[in-house]
Amino acid sequence: MNKLVGDNLAMSDIGLTTKMFVKDVMTSPVVTLDEHVTSNEVANVMAEKALGCVIITNKTGKPVGIITERDLVQRVLAKNLVPSNVKAKLIMTSPLVTVSPNATVTDAAKQMNSLNIRRLGVVYKGSLRGIVTSKDVLGVMPELIEIIQEKTMISCVTEINQNPDVDSSLSGYCDQCDVYSENLKLVNGENICEECQSDLGD
Repeated sequence: MNKLVGDNLAMSDIGLTTKMFVKDVMTSPVVTLDEHVTSNEVANVMAEKALGCVIITNKTGKPVGIITERDLVQRVLAKNLVPSNVKAKLIMTSPLVTVSPNATVTDAAKQMNSLNIRRLGVVYKGSLRGIVTSKDVLGVMPELIEIIQEKTMISCVTEINQNPDVDSSLSGYCDQCDVYSENLKLVNGENICEECQSDLGD
């Protein structure tokens, strides 16, 4: 029996080769500021461009850290420091945690979750190419889930067509009456329980 409900199928189990990569969802180009600018300048740029963060670079242009709105609040305002006297390098979070643009969105999500962070710099061959945030990842998750569900259904239908002698009953919810059944049959593209199959035959 093929189960559509209750099984945790991995992408490889259902032959899902379509992947979404970091380069597909990242923001590019990235706003960067030199590590020697003041916190006041950082705040002004973030306000003008409606940004939640900026990447900080050293004199060679290498990304060395990140400053978020939270950093400005906790490391400057909360300590009653004068923003114009505090350099970016003193309040940035460093080193900048990065990910490859060719990494999958799933890998990026796992990395952010394991480190309890919400942003990753996207670096390729030592060059900053973009930034990906937890919001970017969450924005595409519904699409990934939909792809997996669709691929699962296609896989099950293909197996039934290729193996007609094998028990082709499915378990899940009937598309007609929404009642759970372990003996669904595929009828005109819908999963139908035995009772509804009888009704269709009448």
